[in-house]
Amino acid sequence: MLRKVLNFPERSAARLVREYRQTDLETLKRWHAAQGFDYPFPDLDDPNFAIKVVLEDENGRPAMAALGRLTCEAFLLMNPGGDPLKKWRRLAILEREALATAKERGLSDAQCWLPPNLPRRFRDRLESLGWTRDDVWTPYQKRF
Repeated sequence: MLRKVLNFPERSAARLVREYRQTDLETLKRWHAAQGFDYPFPDLDDPNFAIKVVLEDENGRPAMAALGRLTCEAFLLMNPGGDPLKKWRRLAILEREALATAKERGLSDAQCWLPPNLPRRFRDRLESLGWTRDDVWTPYQKRF
């Protein structure tokens, strides 16, 4: 994939957006370290990194990179009525099997989005299954 980006406002010069190359790795690692984020540099050989694109500067050197890793958004559908203990046991079984399937398919994490009116008890049960709430990083999404 090669795309010329024409009439780019930065000095109106044409820019090239291209696929990541192994020769970009040290530059990207250097940028990651300089940004000071508290997470390790990602393994770009992981096949879940489905998006690895680089924007070159006017000299053909990497100026910026965008990376995208496949992940799993979890949804739970169930009959809201019935015995709470039975539903809890069923949820534990279903969650274990669903995540095992995701892992078999090469995924390494899952997210779920809880509606604001969901009882606190359900959040507690999710946490007892090992789900964690991330209040440090602010999630954003974009649908396309």
